[in-house]
Amino acid sequence: MRTAPAFLFDLDGTLVDSVYQHVLAWQDALDAEGMEISVWRIHRKIGMSGGLFTEQLLRETGEPITEEKGERLRHLHAQAYGRYADKVRALPGSKALLAALDQAGLKWAIATSGRMETAKYNLERLDVDPAKAVVVTRDEVKYAKPDPDLFVAAAEKLDVPIESCLVIGDSIWDLLAAQRCRALGVGLLSGGYGTEELERAGAFRVYEDPADLLAHLDEVGGRQ
Repeated sequence: MRTAPAFLFDLDGTLVDSVYQHVLAWQDALDAEGMEISVWRIHRKIGMSGGLFTEQLLRETGEPITEEKGERLRHLHAQAYGRYADKVRALPGSKALLAALDQAGLKWAIATSGRMETAKYNLERLDVDPAKAVVVTRDEVKYAKPDPDLFVAAAEKLDVPIESCLVIGDSIWDLLAAQRCRALGVGLLSGGYGTEELERAGAFRVYEDPADLLAHLDEVGGRQ
């Protein structure tokens, strides 16, 4: 008997066009702490866990990030993101994709490295109510991507084996996490990473954005 896959979605850059707003928010936060880092270097870190993010900052700036400073940066980022949030839009096809999965009777969840204080803006753009849909944020797990905790927790909430899930993400961190929990990874170009990067990180299919994935849903087993 064929088992229909469950779909585990990243949020930023996968369902909503918010990556660059996060980049600018992080730049504002770092500037406020007197830490200069190029925008393109920040972009490469979007989607990874906060702990890994600060380790990367240490390597690139040579400046240690204390727990207190890390928390301060996180709050500064959240405040700055709130100022940019009105520019965030749902990516083409994202709402239609989720509606199509519902119509087909297929389970789906959202698993984001962001905390609810920033994710709430993006969920609003999707018309997704976290009280009704399965949403897992960084607040709920010990480790974020590239650790698989977010996706494992989402699969548990859906009551499906993680091996029966498809992880859909726009960054290498999503796909590395998918490999680590033995889920199949699908890459989207809508977050700024290239096809080869996503494939090297484990994507078995790569599409432009949610609309392109929806048009090829049969290729990833998206039918009941």
